Amino acid sequence: MHTPVTIIGAGLGGLTLARVLHVHGIPVTVHEAESSPSARAQGGLLDIHDYNGQLALKAAGLMDEFHAIVLEGRQALRILDRDGTVLLDQPDDGMGGRPEVQRGDLRQLLLDSLPAGTVRWGHKVSRVRALGGGRHEVTFADGGPVVTSLLVGADGAWSRVRPLLSAATPEYIGKSVVETYLFDAGTRHPAAAKAVGGGMLIAPSPGREIFAHREKNDTLHAYVGVSEPQDWFAAIDFTDAATATARIAQEFDGWAPELTALITDSDVAPVLRPLHALPAGHRWDRVPGVTLLGDAAHLAAPNGEGANLAMLDGAELGEALAAHPDDIETALTEYEQAMFPRSAETVMGEMPEVDAHGAIDWFTGKGR
Repeated sequence: MHTPVTIIGAGLGGLTLARVLHVHGIPVTVHEAESSPSARAQGGLLDIHDYNGQLALKAAGLMDEFHAIVLEGRQALRILDRDGTVLLDQPDDGMGGRPEVQRGDLRQLLLDSLPAGTVRWGHKVSRVRALGGGRHEVTFADGGPVVTSLLVGADGAWSRVRPLLSAATPEYIGKSVVETYLFDAGTRHPAAAKAVGGGMLIAPSPGREIFAHREKNDTLHAYVGVSEPQDWFAAIDFTDAATATARIAQEFDGWAPELTALITDSDVAPVLRPLHALPAGHRWDRVPGVTLLGDAAHLAAPNGEGANLAMLDGAELGEALAAHPDDIETALTEYEQAMFPRSAETVMGEMPEVDAHGAIDWFTGKGR
């Protein structure tokens, strides 16, 4: 295949696609708006599943490198009631199929696997337009345009490529997450550290929930979910960390102190992240020379599958292009026909808003 592939977005999905194309000798360039790999924090832990994310890494020839960054013991799971009662405590026996890695480490692994210059940093897309015949022009805020015969939007929730294919836009799902971090947890936050345990903590309640992970360097990373309209959050001044923390903690009045400590004892200012999703089953008619992957294609509420699906999208698209080097449209059709139902099925499997007992039923299969 001699047509260079142009990927917009250097997230996990776009980089997986770039790596698989490189393995097959297909020229590729990735354009990323961020100024460098370290321009912003890359999020927390990801569980990479043996039925999708790991398949992508195998296609990329990176399983040994992946095993080297796995954090041992982090597949442990605890489900607590809001009063702190431990209802489920599953240790990590090393036999699970969802090993945990830091997102930043995984992204760096993928970057390191690509030839120098593959990713063009600081290339923020300002406009994308169709030229006809499957060709597209991408204009960047910092300079001139690029014309390509194969454009892939791997540029996330607010994709600039998506409008070429679909009029759909992400909508607020009625819930936001407030992120907090507790550092040196075993020493400085022992009660919260004990509650979280060695891996993941879930303390769910309809409309209010606390998730937390034990990350590298004895860090607790918590995601505090609150189901309220965006106007509710707009009334909170998140530029005032103390005020915002107190207001969010108020919503968990009566919860066990070792759980609310994940809010009140944060060592950083709370970060508000409104959650959005594309319509379930989002798809589009085939448009020559362009496709989407990951959140650009099927943004959904957090369910542990987003990064895995993006990587599998990238791997399968790369392999389809390698299998049909002289027929781009056949490759894109083959990729999309597999991707559409897979992403729709994943959305159908999301955990509903339940209490701790309902969460146990869901995890054990009784509530699915």
